[in-house]
Amino acid sequence: MSEQRTEYDNPWKEIIEDFFPNFLEFFFPTAHAVIDWTKPYEFLDTELQQLEPDAEVGKRLVDKVAKVYLLNGEEAWVLTHIEVQSQYEKDFPTRIYIYNYRLFDRHKKRVISLAVLADEERNWRPNKYEYSLGGCSVSLEFPIVKLLDYEAQWQTLEQTTNPFGIVVMAHLRTKATNQNPESRLDWKLRLVRMLFEKGYDREEIIRLFRFIDWIMSLPEELANNFKTELRNDEEAGRMRYVTSIERLAKQEGREEGREEGRVETARESIVEVLEVRFGEIPNPILEKINGISDVSLLKTIHRQAIAIPSLDAFSELIDEISL
Repeated sequence: MSEQRTEYDNPWKEIIEDFFPNFLEFFFPTAHAVIDWTKPYEFLDTELQQLEPDAEVGKRLVDKVAKVYLLNGEEAWVLTHIEVQSQYEKDFPTRIYIYNYRLFDRHKKRVISLAVLADEERNWRPNKYEYSLGGCSVSLEFPIVKLLDYEAQWQTLEQTTNPFGIVVMAHLRTKATNQNPESRLDWKLRLVRMLFEKGYDREEIIRLFRFIDWIMSLPEELANNFKTELRNDEEAGRMRYVTSIERLAKQEGREEGREEGRVETARESIVEVLEVRFGEIPNPILEKINGISDVSLLKTIHRQAIAIPSLDAFSELIDEISL
């Protein structure tokens, strides 16, 4: 049986943005505990272009950088690095050190560097970069998690309501079924059904479904079987939103127009929140929302819309953010 081709990088980048507080709470509770989550956080992917080490440092991995506020009011930065390949990256600690000091040098703010090791080398656990020369010593220690360790905690993954329990299970079972598409189909169905058992809301189900569907790719025949099983579950009343998640997966999948689908969905999410809170939305505000095509910016605006006190304040916010 030929190995399934799987893309891990982009699904991980997207799911971290979608559930960033949950990501830190699940993997790095110490980091999560020092951040003030009542204040907005912001992903700044353009920073990565400035931080990117020289080519000899190693390949580009899954990297995310977020600006946050600590409980003491201090602005800080969270650098997340994920090694998702099947082979470990020997220069990984060097990469983390370079990103850390470059970000500190640019902004003079403290930096939290974190690493998720999603590779298949059980004994590879780099958590430090250091060197000494002529009496001078440099050292950076950083927290790591190893996804393979969660195989021994499967019951905990099944019981937790943190979305990253599902994410880790999907990642591990994708790796385990590379040469067994029939088994992957069974696990994919099981994990999607689990989404409806954990009490997630519609938006959470859609985003988690997209992650599962993205990484757990199937041959065409089995993919059709997967869709049929979902429809049967919906007709039997065991699932809601199946039609919605199927449509969204197609809209935002790996097809032409995927980016446009993400933008449109992000806009719709903002409008839905505003309508629930304030009723009919004036056309000038709708035009401002429709004039934004940056998905990361739209996600930031969506988070602000949840707590903004008025439509006037929201309109001013868009003007400020869009500058």
